[in-house]
Amino acid sequence: MGDQSSTAAADGSVHVSRDATILRIVLDRPAHRNSLSHAMIDTLVAALTDASTDDALRAVHISGAGSDFCSGADWVATNSGSGRPRTGDLIRRIPLTAHRVIELLATIALPVVCTVRGWAVGLGCNIALAADFTVAAQDAVFWEPFVDRGFTPDSGATWLLPRLVGVAKARRMLLLGEKVGASDAVDWGMIHGAASPEEVDAVAEELLARLAAGPTVALGLTKSAIRTNANATLAAAMNQELYDLELSCRTADFKEGLTAFRERRTPGFSGR
Repeated sequence: MGDQSSTAAADGSVHVSRDATILRIVLDRPAHRNSLSHAMIDTLVAALTDASTDDALRAVHISGAGSDFCSGADWVATNSGSGRPRTGDLIRRIPLTAHRVIELLATIALPVVCTVRGWAVGLGCNIALAADFTVAAQDAVFWEPFVDRGFTPDSGATWLLPRLVGVAKARRMLLLGEKVGASDAVDWGMIHGAASPEEVDAVAEELLARLAAGPTVALGLTKSAIRTNANATLAAAMNQELYDLELSCRTADFKEGLTAFRERRTPGFSGR
């Protein structure tokens, strides 16, 4: 029994809970800077998949236990086995694991907020980049160490970074392995904001509360439009906006927004 508990602690876990309409996801493997084991990634994929069709949810929050956010996938454990993986192992496995996490964060029709303390490395960094809003402690560090380890980036790094910070800065992180502090990450447009370690939780919670109280359908459609229209022509983008507008104008929150405007009060959106 004790051996099983020790193994579970070493492998880490992902704690998933509800706080009213907010889904709380905590990466819990602090002794390893919350590096993600296979089991942790599977739990993360399952939690985000379930959340994507849960009409009771209105926001998602991801954080790390202890002093760090996430030091990426546990490549040491992955490559420490005695047997050589079958050819094509990565091509079969990663689309359903690390890549699926990033895809879900980008496409889920709910706003996603990350609170980052300490290190956000590799997959951990890309989770923070794929979130809609990331708030970091001022002593947090973002790092893409792939080439420093002798292999190429994955989990969306080469797509996310150039779009957020530009090609020149993306090269500094991906080809030179430069570490980026929270203040520079804000200045570069990588993340939403930075706060002191004592205040970062409060800043993130205020943002979460605001998003969870918003018009959830309209937020989800807008999030999707921002992503898809980044590679569209102006005409195609505006055409997509028309369809999104048609849908959002049929929601209860649209009616509440108009009523609140006429009555000169703050709207009370239901997320419907």
